[in-house]
Amino acid sequence: MKRIFLLIMAMSLVYVTAHAQDAYSQQMQTAVTKLDNAKTVKDYQLLADNFLRIADGQKDQWLPYYYAAFCNAKIGWLKQNDDPDNIEPFANKAAGEIKKAGMLIDTAKQKKELAELYCIHMMLNQARVFINPQTYGREYGPTAFNYLQMAKQADPDNPRMLYLLGWQKFATPKMWGGDKAQAKQLLTNAKQKLAGEPSAGLAPHWGKKEVEEILEQLK
Repeated sequence: MKRIFLLIMAMSLVYVTAHAQDAYSQQMQTAVTKLDNAKTVKDYQLLADNFLRIADGQKDQWLPYYYAAFCNAKIGWLKQNDDPDNIEPFANKAAGEIKKAGMLIDTAKQKKELAELYCIHMMLNQARVFINPQTYGREYGPTAFNYLQMAKQADPDNPRMLYLLGWQKFATPKMWGGDKAQAKQLLTNAKQKLAGEPSAGLAPHWGKKEVEEILEQLK
C-alpha cells in the first residue's frame, strides 16, 4: 500500500511539473511573438512587465529576465532622441534584470548564452550614454564597448554582437573610430547569420529589423 501511495505521489509530481513547464512555454512563446512585432516604447514596456510576471512564476529560467532586460534597454535606445532625460530608470531596470539572468546560467559552460547577456549589458550602458553623451560618454561608452568585446570573445558568431559592432562603427564619428565601410561589412555578416537562425521560438533571434534599417541608410 505504501509503495502504491508513493508511486501515485511521484506520478502527480511529474504531472504538475510537466503542466507548469508547458504553461511556461506557452506564455513565453506568446510574449516572444509579440516582441517580434514590437515597435513603440509602450509595446516594450508592456512586454517587459509581462516577461517579469513570467519570471516570477518560473524563477529558475534565465530567458524571462533576459527578455525583460532587453525590452528596458531597447526603451532607452528608443528614447535617445526625444526623451533622453527619462532613460535612466529603464537602464537601471535592465541592469537588475540582466544580473538575475546571469545568475541562472553557467558562465563557464554556456558561452553562447553568456554572449547574449553581454549584448544586453552593452545596450543598457549605451543607453546611459544617450542620456547625455558629454557627461556620461566617458564613463559608460568604454563599458559598453568592453561588454561587446566580451560578447565577441564568448561567441564570435553571435549575430546580435555583430549587429551592435556594426552599429558602433556606423554611429561613431570618423575622428573617433567610426567607419561606414566596416559597419556595412559587419552588418552584412550579421544579416547572413540572422538569416540562418530560426525566425521564431524562445531563443534570442532579434536583430533583423535593426540591421535592415542601418543597411538601408548605407546604400
